[in-house]
Amino acid sequence: MSDELKVGVVGSVGRGRSFFAAFHGNPNTRLHALCDLNEEGLAQQAEEQSVDATFTSYEQMLDEAGVDMVVVGTPMPLHAPQAMMALRQDIHVLSEVPAAVSMEQAQDLVRVAGSSSAKYMMAENFGYNRTNVLVRELAHRGLFGELYFGEGAYIHELKGLNEITKWRRKWQTGINGCTYPTHSLGPVLQWFRERVTAVSCVGTGHHYVDPRGDEYENEDNILMLCRLSGSGLAHIRVDMLSDRPHCMNYYSLQGTEGCYESGRGAGDKNKIWLRPLHGDEIQWHALEELEEEYLPDKWLNPPEEALASGHWGGDYWEVAEFVDAIIADEQPPIGIHEAMDYTLPGLISQQSIAQGSAWLDVPDSRGW
Repeated sequence: MSDELKVGVVGSVGRGRSFFAAFHGNPNTRLHALCDLNEEGLAQQAEEQSVDATFTSYEQMLDEAGVDMVVVGTPMPLHAPQAMMALRQDIHVLSEVPAAVSMEQAQDLVRVAGSSSAKYMMAENFGYNRTNVLVRELAHRGLFGELYFGEGAYIHELKGLNEITKWRRKWQTGINGCTYPTHSLGPVLQWFRERVTAVSCVGTGHHYVDPRGDEYENEDNILMLCRLSGSGLAHIRVDMLSDRPHCMNYYSLQGTEGCYESGRGAGDKNKIWLRPLHGDEIQWHALEELEEEYLPDKWLNPPEEALASGHWGGDYWEVAEFVDAIIADEQPPIGIHEAMDYTLPGLISQQSIAQGSAWLDVPDSRGW
């Protein structure tokens, strides 16, 4: 491998394009090849990004482009198969979320990743949100005391988007259960440094139909309770159908020595109380007041490339940390087993809701 990682992006006209700024801004990467079925959009992107190598066949890109790393930015059911194709050729993979859409895919992906010399990372970017990073630092320093409850919510009405990106109509709103959990669950698991051992899933019923008059299989508001490996509890809410303003980035955290609640929009602020910092008088303080002392410097003073990247700079930082792991030959921060920790609870939730919200165990991929 040369000093500069040559990067290929599949799904480059859609989600994959959100990573372009991160690779242009990283001194160790070069955007080398683009792949998409949309030939017109692909040609336009190649010109805008000054990329010569373009493909409409992913297999051909892997065989001919000479890439060291690929970004899988395609629809959900393709994440695992396309990741495995690259890993079998010892090409590093940064895959969009979730890692897989079935237990069979998940098991196959873990097996292939374990036998490849290349590295795998799932691109869960909400954990790289500036606010979530700050809460993570506070939690890991013990300022919340013993953690015992966390909450995440992804409320994003996308009935119209179902008709534009049609795969969503099957894989996000066409299956009952918590089909898109990773944005909500990922940061909470990072704060706890634990995994989910069991889930129970319940929904609020069906109140909407698609433009063809068909009822969405996914219930409007999905709640997934997660028992954590340290006996704590996480509450994950995903709602992609209800008519209401978006609230895609809500979290809370409770410990014996403090609590945190993110803003819910409409002027609501991020608020926190920590006994070790604020004393025994229990009242809210602005989370941002703690940035100067506790936020890592690279988030406190981010480069302009990070500010230009999507998801509040998350796309930039996840790329940066994955590239650093490749160069240093270290495990990525969201490697194959962490990807399973974020993905498997949602898959098991589909079984739970079908069984009357039964509590079901979530397997640990480390034992596969």
